[in-house]
Amino acid sequence: MTRTFVVGLDGASWRLLEPWIDAGEMPNLEALRNEGTWAGTRSCLPPVTFPNWKCYSAGKNPGKFGVFWFERVDLEAGQIDVMEGGDFETAELWDYLNDAGQSTGVLNMPTMYPPRNLDGPVVCGGPDAAEGEYRSIDSGYTSPAHLEAELESRFDYRVHPDPLLSSNEERGAEVEAILEVLDTHFEAALSLFEERDLDFMHLTLFYLNVLHHFFWDEEPSKRAWLLVDEWVGKLAALEDTNVVLMSDHGSAPTQTEFYVNEWLVENGYQTRTRTVEDVLQSVGFDRETVLSVAKRAGVVDTLAALVPERVQQLVPQADGVKRQRKLEAIDLPQTKAVASGQGPIYLNSDFDTDPVREQLIADLETVEDEHGPLFTAVHQGEDLYSGSFVEDGPEIIVNQRPGVHVNDGIGGGEIQSGPDRWAAENTPHGMFVANGPDFESHGELDRISILDIAPTILAAHGTDIPSDMDGDVLDVLREDHDVTSREPITLADRSGSTGQDTVEKRLQQLGYME
Repeated sequence: MTRTFVVGLDGASWRLLEPWIDAGEMPNLEALRNEGTWAGTRSCLPPVTFPNWKCYSAGKNPGKFGVFWFERVDLEAGQIDVMEGGDFETAELWDYLNDAGQSTGVLNMPTMYPPRNLDGPVVCGGPDAAEGEYRSIDSGYTSPAHLEAELESRFDYRVHPDPLLSSNEERGAEVEAILEVLDTHFEAALSLFEERDLDFMHLTLFYLNVLHHFFWDEEPSKRAWLLVDEWVGKLAALEDTNVVLMSDHGSAPTQTEFYVNEWLVENGYQTRTRTVEDVLQSVGFDRETVLSVAKRAGVVDTLAALVPERVQQLVPQADGVKRQRKLEAIDLPQTKAVASGQGPIYLNSDFDTDPVREQLIADLETVEDEHGPLFTAVHQGEDLYSGSFVEDGPEIIVNQRPGVHVNDGIGGGEIQSGPDRWAAENTPHGMFVANGPDFESHGELDRISILDIAPTILAAHGTDIPSDMDGDVLDVLREDHDVTSREPITLADRSGSTGQDTVEKRLQQLGYME
């Protein structure tokens, strides 16, 4: 049976890659695409790491597994929780491959921490596998547990680069650390795939998108993609192996920063209270300044270890407070709506939500900058999502125009500005390539859904498709594998827990929850 190696390219899009491909600078990517089948993809909204890596691996929309962004907002309970791997209520494509007797490896996949047991190695990664805000996790990130020692001794393996990139002015050691991590992750994944004779391997290159965010198409991003192209050539040379490239979402250069919660205040949907962060911001004391000084002094680890977490959380970002501190800054009984970043908006059920939602959608549809409307669409949650978790999700989701970054900071003051921290923002338009013995060479397809990838891989492996998957098997396989529908697997027990604080700190440092 043919094996499959999937490379998950976080934030990758043809918009970024095609100028380099057309210039002949990515020959292996070009050959894989030209000799196989390829397409643009459409992510679930919002087009973000959480939830879209799980949308891919589960073949489902977020309404079927209960995570809609990095945070879950519950205004009725008055709390905001940071999501981790165990909060996703779903089996994934590797569970179904294991159930069919096939061995799998999953390396550096966001949404997988804490690790759980599969028939094959699991190595956690992405923003959720975290020990502290500025330190890479040292243990507890593999299944089986003893795999850590092997990775570290053989490959000098690190989950996260060190020092961690936190500014688009950092083009030295921080970029080199990311390139080293990408190279190491590729080497480890390919070695495990070959040495253990696995039927399937998934590798995510999460830090590609960190480079996109800070540099878009400048030299640091291009250097990373030249490295990717080299490794793609090695994968393409493997015998009896399908190679699939895909991304969780795309990216585009940032034109406008839209502070959605500030807009909600300005338009009467949100009321504020004064917090200690307001005082600190008034004297220019924010996390970016503190981190910059700490990096120059070489005391980042010392401060992270010595300063109590409750004190760290009181230091605001330059663009305002986020996560649970948002609710500290809001007069909730007088507030109709609270937003997360990059799309979701939650309504306060103490108000008559139907007319509030109708008016809020109409108002959001009129928001513009010099390039036109900020949103290509403004959706009701139940129009986007289906499944048993829809009621836990946002009532409104904005589809941000490519080039717009919806920022949920509270207290920054501005409603719109030019690009702030990120040079590029996520878009729903990612990429897909399939090449190998099981795939026809169809050239370019019309845009596909990210939900189609898992059922297509299962069909290529002759594995029946679970009935709760939303995606379809793409018409790209050389042979009819005669797969049918099957009952879904229920994952009743997910071992381990990171605690929300460690996950939140990593998200903050990477800029997802500034």
